[in-house]
Amino acid sequence: MGVLVPDRRHGGDAEQEILCCIRRWIEDKGEGPSVRRLAHAVGMSSTASVAYHLANLERSGALIRDGRGWNTCRLGH
Repeated sequence: MGVLVPDRRHGGDAEQEILCCIRRWIEDKGEGPSVRRLAHAVGMSSTASVAYHLANLERSGALIRDGRGWNTCRLGH
């Protein structure tokens, strides 16, 4: 298994872990996870912290939302 090298264009380690989780979730289920499910998957107890990182990823272009919820997100550049 390869080593995940953080992509500093899209934040730190937590944001990279969130991106990886979203990528796997979309591959498995065809849509992004809810904030609560994402928090559980990456081991964060606060959904507000996950939402903060999601907003950063959206601002940087790493995520694009097609609707209001994060489960409508898709990966950006």
